[in-house]
Amino acid sequence: MSHHHDIIETSITTTARGIWAIKWSFAGLMATALLQALVVWLSGSVALLADTIHNFGDASTAIPLWIAFMLARLRPTKRFPSGYGRAEDLAGVVIVLTILASAIVAGYESIVRLMHPRPVEYLWAVIAASIIGFLGNEAVAVFRIRVGKEIGSTALIADGYHARVDGWTSLAVLLGAAGVWLGYPLADPLVGLGITLAILRIVWQSARAVFTRMLDGVEPEVIDEIHHAATHVAGVREVAEVRARWIGHRLHAEVNIAVDPRLSVAEGHAIAKEVHHQLLHHLNYLAGATIHVDPVGEAGERHHRVAAHTHDGLPVHSH
Repeated sequence: MSHHHDIIETSITTTARGIWAIKWSFAGLMATALLQALVVWLSGSVALLADTIHNFGDASTAIPLWIAFMLARLRPTKRFPSGYGRAEDLAGVVIVLTILASAIVAGYESIVRLMHPRPVEYLWAVIAASIIGFLGNEAVAVFRIRVGKEIGSTALIADGYHARVDGWTSLAVLLGAAGVWLGYPLADPLVGLGITLAILRIVWQSARAVFTRMLDGVEPEVIDEIHHAATHVAGVREVAEVRARWIGHRLHAEVNIAVDPRLSVAEGHAIAKEVHHQLLHHLNYLAGATIHVDPVGEAGERHHRVAAHTHDGLPVHSH
């Protein structure tokens, strides 16, 4: 049974599902941010302003991610034979920069308010907006995590947990409102600075994840899972090397296996097909794998290197 058609259909289905999740997440966060912006205008709360800026930033990050998912649906070309999945990495960079910009603006406004205090009005509205911010982010978090698990998108799952952290950040605005109510007007900008620090922490975590993917970093447990699945295929005597990289939200792997050198080419090819088959069953986020078959005793890329030599008058070189 061929899995090629299944791979294409799975990729298209998961991408469409991801786009659907992004659209509704964008709508939910934008509605929350707009409602908070109205309360900011009425109350003058800088803590709520910081949270609102962050929510607007989070909503806007859906745009580059949506573009990346749309590009991922395009078929590969001669110029881009691996497709356009890397657009998700570029979207990740835009997202990190957007969140960083929101932190800078929120921090600046908080510092200005510390230097030039002003009263916060409509405290009840600030409290209500804080609770709405929490509920809106939590709803988006539950939605993203559920869809992310359905399609095997670690990016969408991580974004869901990011929204959950943002929800708790929204609740922090309550502390500022409570401080103002108790007669401490500087509590509002101080909470704004606290939210800024929380945003900067998210920037660091997001940047580390994005640049790890851009440098072809992959979770060690993924390599272990590939190695485990390949090792348990009948006929595989050794799994010499495993390499993998993410292209968007789909994984691509290369595996060197060792088989009995007395097997025919057809028999070795059949074992390689079964290894590929088992990998697709064990890793639902795997787009495909290249299986290299070596004889026992000569497994691994080191056995494929050609020693330095000369020919046809060329300088000493290797392959």
